[in-house]
Amino acid sequence: MKKSQRIARLVASLPVEHQSALDARYLGYFTCFNAGQYYEAHDVLEDLWLQDRSNPESAFYKALIQFAGAFVHLKKQRERPHHPKDRDRLAPAARLFKLARKHLQPFTPHHRHLAVAQVCQLCDRLSEAIAASNFRENPWNPAQPPQLALD
Repeated sequence: MKKSQRIARLVASLPVEHQSALDARYLGYFTCFNAGQYYEAHDVLEDLWLQDRSNPESAFYKALIQFAGAFVHLKKQRERPHHPKDRDRLAPAARLFKLARKHLQPFTPHHRHLAVAQVCQLCDRLSEAIAASNFRENPWNPAQPPQLALD
């Protein structure tokens, strides 16, 4: 099965909170992200981003993909902090938060029903916390994961 087919199946299986003119993959990103399924959120939105990377809107999707990617690193590092592949994921997470913020900035304060300014603040807070710990402390708390809401 091709990746795009797998993504289509995943998106079709996700609960839809409300009917919307927004792309199902965009909505699926938030469903996956809020469930702590950061890799799946990344994949779902990447499918939309790859569809038309020449569109100016693609920078917005790219930023959200990077944002989810940062959480993939944090989650893996939290799950296996001493594993050779996962223990050094804090620096890449911080870099992805900075990249996400850079690409989100032009869309502030609000875009596509998302409070982009708040996402930028979260990027700043988390990347700064990681750097302040000298890349030793993971600020992600699985008991209180961040939630992204569309209005």
